[in-house]
Amino acid sequence: MWKESKLKWLITGSIFIGIFEFLSLAGIHLPKPLALPFFLTFTLLFGYKTIWHGLQALLALNFKSINFLMLIAIAGAFYLGEYPEGTIVIILFTLAEELEDLGIAKSQSALDSLINKMPRTVLVKGEINAVDVANIAIGTTILIKPGQMIPLDGIVKDGLSFVDESAITGEPIAQDKRPGDSIFAGSLNRQGFLEVEVTKTASESTIEKIREMTFNATQNKAKTQKFIEVFSQYYTPFVILLALFWTLFTWLVLKRPFDQGFADALALLVIACPCALVISTPISIFSAIGNASSSGALIKGGRYLEAIGQIKAMAIDKTRTLTIGEPVVTDVIPFDGHSKELLLSCAAGIEKLSEHPLAQSIVNAAMKENLTPHSVENFESIIGKGAKADCLVCDDKHHCIGKLEFILEEHHVPHPFIDQIDSYQNQGKTVIAVSTHKSLEGIIALEDEIRPNSAQFIADLKSLGIHTVMLTGDHLNVAKSIAKKVGIEAIKADLLPQDKSQAVKELLHDYGIVAMFGDGVNDAPALALSNVGISMSSLGSDTAIEAASIVILNGRLKVIPFLIQLSRKTLTTIKTNIAFALAIKTIFIILALLSLSNLALAIFADVGVTLLVILNSLRLMNFKIEG
Repeated sequence: MWKESKLKWLITGSIFIGIFEFLSLAGIHLPKPLALPFFLTFTLLFGYKTIWHGLQALLALNFKSINFLMLIAIAGAFYLGEYPEGTIVIILFTLAEELEDLGIAKSQSALDSLINKMPRTVLVKGEINAVDVANIAIGTTILIKPGQMIPLDGIVKDGLSFVDESAITGEPIAQDKRPGDSIFAGSLNRQGFLEVEVTKTASESTIEKIREMTFNATQNKAKTQKFIEVFSQYYTPFVILLALFWTLFTWLVLKRPFDQGFADALALLVIACPCALVISTPISIFSAIGNASSSGALIKGGRYLEAIGQIKAMAIDKTRTLTIGEPVVTDVIPFDGHSKELLLSCAAGIEKLSEHPLAQSIVNAAMKENLTPHSVENFESIIGKGAKADCLVCDDKHHCIGKLEFILEEHHVPHPFIDQIDSYQNQGKTVIAVSTHKSLEGIIALEDEIRPNSAQFIADLKSLGIHTVMLTGDHLNVAKSIAKKVGIEAIKADLLPQDKSQAVKELLHDYGIVAMFGDGVNDAPALALSNVGISMSSLGSDTAIEAASIVILNGRLKVIPFLIQLSRKTLTTIKTNIAFALAIKTIFIILALLSLSNLALAIFADVGVTLLVILNSLRLMNFKIEG
């Protein structure tokens, strides 16, 4: 509220003093005895902080300070009797700083606004009065009403609802939530009444981690921003020395009046103020990071935003990036007259008792076909091979299920069946065989389900000129099968985590700037080694959030090409801002040195450039992907 009020006062003050400035340019002046106290009052009222900081810089001999430069400009204007110019320069400088702060605040406003809207209290099951969110312990059951924002991370214990997670993930479609599903602070309960068991305290919630990392992103400055900051430290004292030299040169060498050379030097000081240069990068970076956040991507700093737009190659892990990471049944092939339904029902009955990762996939396939898993007894799991059990439905009770090698230990399998199994394995599929005492009943083929948009994702990367390489710990035939379907030519398979790191090193050597896209857990060494580590994270995965420099929170692969284009647009915007600011400043510096400019023109040119730079940078908040 105070910020808005201060901004209104500054705008009002600028208009008010601007009237006197235009009257002054027209030759209409206040009487000198009245003008000095009148303009001095407004100068101190609006610019006391800048003047005070300028005096501190003078005492500390800190000639790199912009405030010191402004102090010289104000004092010089009043010395020359150009009171309206001295007042307007401080008001417009303060206004520009305020707009700079407003621009940065606006670029961070989406996440900040969400944090401010978070509930401070919540209903706890068994309690009459609402409890402060900060006092809720892990394991507490909280009650979420329809239309209420969810204050803490947790697991649904009871109730059905649709939950809007767009504020965190950027996913516009509300998600169906049932008992056992995870929900996250900052999302909105659209429909039903939910009982939720809290899994994280308020300070450790997903939204709090995102907020913390987003605001800490200002510490990881882009190279461009660091360069501009260093440049301005030398640029400001150079301009002061140039102004001093020009004043003395025109007075002592060219024999012009001291006041004329001093007035030209003041105009030079004002137009050369590096405000527009200094602000050109951070506002662009903050705006782009804010845009990325609303699109479901967490970028941990400006240097990562800058780097992703410059990558020449991307190493991509297969599992949980190009694929969903959950195997699905693709083929059920019965042998010797058995039916597909019988084979799948019997296999599901045995696998229902197994803890093997593929077991649930077979059970899910049976349920999807509305088949009832057979009842079994005498279940025995053989680790690394398969399982045995007696089926209570089939005529031939004894069954074995597992790898072909396991079946061959007890049963003969005809070569045509083995060739068929090899054929599926060559396609990159995992094959499970089912047999009885008498014969091989059939085989079930599974593969990791490819994300629907993986092929488009690879095509988008190629269109952006980025070389793609698949890195996977899976077997080569599996990798080839997936790579062929999504459009990747370069493959490296059977890799351990250290092998992936070595592969990234080779890409860095060949391409210079490289991104690694992995799941954030076993890919951590390769993620850390690359210029940009990108993780496809399920919400709430602390490991993934910590491991990567960019985290995709919504599972949408198309966010990555968007980030690359956003980064390139950001870099272009920064370069445009800098080039535009330097061009205008160069022109007016030359005009000032030729006595063709004055303090008033310099003031409006400087403020105008700063405003245009801010507005141009804020456009990045609304940047959308092409096509």
